[in-house]
Amino acid sequence: VKGSESDDGILTAGEVAKLKLNAEWVILSACNTAAADGTPGAEGLSGLAKAFFYAGSRALLVSHWPVASDAAVKLTTRAFAELAKPAGIGRAEAMRRSMLALMADEERPFYAHPMFWAPFIVVGEGGRQRQ
Repeated sequence: VKGSESDDGILTAGEVAKLKLNAEWVILSACNTAAADGTPGAEGLSGLAKAFFYAGSRALLVSHWPVASDAAVKLTTRAFAELAKPAGIGRAEAMRRSMLALMADEERPFYAHPMFWAPFIVVGEGGRQRQ
């Protein structure tokens, strides 16, 4: 697919807010996607995160500080695997289970350190998904 002349490859909050989404969960697994500008008293969520809610997302997975890409991949893929199980759990519980599995990774014991799993939070509807 070829982009338009005005497509600079950067997705802005303004562009996201114009979208019409019907998304159960938007994953923003890049670095520091939850934070605003970091100044004292700043809003708790970035403009980009707020824009996804405005556009129609019911939940977001965001991070509070820079993340290790490999750990982010493991966390998100495990969370989706947990959600696919017939137990009927919600997004927050799926992330909790994914974090526990990452901490228990015997091949990479350093993943037990909070820097690898603690930046991630579920914002919005974290309970059981609608059927």
